[in-house]
Amino acid sequence: MAEAKRTDVLDTCVAQAQTLADLVDYADQAIVSKRIIDKPTGTVTLFAFDAGQRLSTHQAPYDALVQVVEGAAHVTIDERPMNVCAGQVVLMPANVPHAVAAEQRFKMLLTMIREGARS
Repeated sequence: MAEAKRTDVLDTCVAQAQTLADLVDYADQAIVSKRIIDKPTGTVTLFAFDAGQRLSTHQAPYDALVQVVEGAAHVTIDERPMNVCAGQVVLMPANVPHAVAAEQRFKMLLTMIREGARS
């Protein structure tokens, strides 16, 4: 499993129309992430997973919404597996174990809301 490579906030998005999938590039045997919004109340991060890459099972103290931008992946939430593909969304509830595995190249937008998080 590769660790996500983070890059700076995307200033190119401010007051401009952009094609979401074009804002992050794939890298061989890696997961690339770009933060679009990074505020105390939450983050919006775009990820590009190379085929075979995964985020191992973990949990976060905040709700997170995954929007599949390109490709398809296998998502597990609270030991419930599902396949997701471009155009679909899935909510990862706060404090619930989840994982993401890309069997093919895959891009997703992750919106995490910190304000009003459940404890």
